Amino acid sequence: MASYEYRPFPYRLAPELDGAAGEYPVAIVGAGPVGLSAAIDLALRGVQSVVLDDNDVVSVGSRAICWAKRTLEIFDRLGVGDRMVAKGVTWKLGRFYHGDREISSIDLLPEPGHKMPAFINLQQYYVEQYLVERAGDFPDLIDLRWKNKVTRVEASATGVSLGIETPDGPYGLQAEWVIAADGARSPIRKVLGLELVGQLFEERFLIVDVRLPAERPNERHFWFKPTFDPGESVLVHRQPDDVYRVDFQLGPHADPEAERAPDRVRARVEAVFGKGVEYELEWASVYMFRCARLDRLVHGRVIFAGDSAHVVSPFGARGGNGGIQDVDNLAWKLALVVEGKAQPELMASYDEERGRGADENVLNSARTTRFMTPKTAVERAYRDAVLALAAEHPFARSLVNGGRLSRPCLLDGFVLQTPDETRLPEMTRPGAICPDAPMEDSEGRSCWLLGALGDGFTAMVFVDGEERDPQTWPTLPPEMRLLAIAPRALGRSALATLVDAEGIARERYGGRPGVTYLIRPDQHIAARFAGFDPVALQRAYARATGHLDEPARAAA
Repeated sequence: MASYEYRPFPYRLAPELDGAAGEYPVAIVGAGPVGLSAAIDLALRGVQSVVLDDNDVVSVGSRAICWAKRTLEIFDRLGVGDRMVAKGVTWKLGRFYHGDREISSIDLLPEPGHKMPAFINLQQYYVEQYLVERAGDFPDLIDLRWKNKVTRVEASATGVSLGIETPDGPYGLQAEWVIAADGARSPIRKVLGLELVGQLFEERFLIVDVRLPAERPNERHFWFKPTFDPGESVLVHRQPDDVYRVDFQLGPHADPEAERAPDRVRARVEAVFGKGVEYELEWASVYMFRCARLDRLVHGRVIFAGDSAHVVSPFGARGGNGGIQDVDNLAWKLALVVEGKAQPELMASYDEERGRGADENVLNSARTTRFMTPKTAVERAYRDAVLALAAEHPFARSLVNGGRLSRPCLLDGFVLQTPDETRLPEMTRPGAICPDAPMEDSEGRSCWLLGALGDGFTAMVFVDGEERDPQTWPTLPPEMRLLAIAPRALGRSALATLVDAEGIARERYGGRPGVTYLIRPDQHIAARFAGFDPVALQRAYARATGHLDEPARAAA
C-alpha cells in the first residue's frame, strides 16, 4: 500500500461562465508550493487572488523534499511551519564518503536558540496538501480553481487579460497583476516568448522513492564513487512514512527506460539497503537538469517566481527553497502596490533582489554539478585530489562539494536598504535576515522573536528594562509597529515588549539600550541605528518602500 493517497481536489464551475465580471487584483498561475504560498501571503495582507491550475491533485512523487531553516521560518509566518516540522524528518548533519570511507561532515546549525531546525525532509505532496488546506482559511480572499488551464496571456500597461480552458468551456478574466508560478516548463513563459538562459547538464540521474523499514540516522549521506554502485555518486535522504529518497548518478549516456526497469532498480536499492530487503517502489524518475534563469523576473504586469523564473540542480536544495523565498520577497511589495501605498516601480526591486538570489543558486548549483560530474581532465584531477586529501586534511574538507545547501540571500548594497553607519554585529547588517532568538512575552510565556515581528514593518528598539512613561516615546507612523526588547519585564508598560531573558537577542543584534532596527515584512533588515531616531526611521521606511528622494535615487 502506498504511503500517500492522492485525492483529486473538487472542480467547480468558474463564476465567469455564469456571467460574472472576472476582475481580480492578482491572478496566480500554478498551485504548487510557490503559487499557494503567494496566495496565502497576499491573503494575510488582505489582498484577493485567484489561483489557476491545470491539474487537480498534488504533485506525484516526492520531488522537492529538503526544506531549509529560512524557508521553514517563512512557512511558519504563513501558518503551516509547525505542521511541516511535526511531520517532517529533522536533520542538520551531512556526511560525505569517498568509496566506503567518510571524508567529511558538516553541521548546518551548530548553535542553539532558533525555533526552526536546519532542515526537514518532507515530500512535496505533503507541503502542497498543507498549503491547500491553509488556503481554505481565506475563502473570501483565495479563489482556488482546479482544472483551469491558462491558454492566453495579453498584457497591457494597466493589467493582464487571461484566457482559460475548463471542462465546461473557455472563459476570460482580467487581473491587475499575474504571478507566473507554473513551473520549469512554464506555459506563461512560452506564451510570452521568454527563455531561460544558462547551462544544460547532460548527466542523467535516477531518483527513487522506496518504502522500507530501515533504521538509518536522520542525516544526509552522499557517496562519491561508491563501492556498491557503478555510478559516480549516490545520495540518500530519509523521509516520513518509512520512505527513503535515493539519487543515483547514471552517466550521460544511460538509457532512461532501461534504468527505470524494476530489475535494474531492485539491484540498485538492494546495494544500498541490503540484499533481499523488502521494499515498495513508490516513484522513480530519470532526469537531466539545467542551471538557468530568466534575464528579468518582472515583465510588465507579469511576475515570475520559482521554477518558472529559474531552475537549478536538485543537489543543494535550492529549487523549492528559492521559490518560497521569491514569494517572501514579492508578496509584501505587491500588496503595497495593489493597495496604492507604493508605486508599481517598487516591483523592480523584486527583480533586483531575487535576481541576486537566482544568480547565487545557479552559480552554486553549477559548481556542485561540475564537481560531481567533471567534464574535463583538469576538473577531474581537481575533484579526485580533493577527495583523496579530505579524509586527512581539514583544509580539503571545505572543498568537497556534494551540494552547497540553501542559505538565505543577503540583500546588502541594494537601494531599499539604508546604508549602515554603525559598528553593530556583521550578521545583522542591513540586507541580512533577522536571526531568531528565544524570548518571553509580557505574560512570561515562552515565544520566539521572528514569530513576534508580524507581517508589516517593525521598529525594534532595545531598552534597558526600566519602566518609563509611554508618553516619552515619540509617535511612529502608522505603517510601523514599535517592538521593545528588554532584559526584564516592563511592568504595565503600554509598549509591545519582549523579554530577552537569556540575552541571545542582545548578543546577536548588539542590543545595547537605544539600538534600533527597522525590519521589513520579509524579516530582512532595512536599516539599523545606534540610537532611537524617529526621523531616521521614517526616512528608512520611505526608502524601503521605494519612496526615494532625488539624492538617494542618484546614489542608487
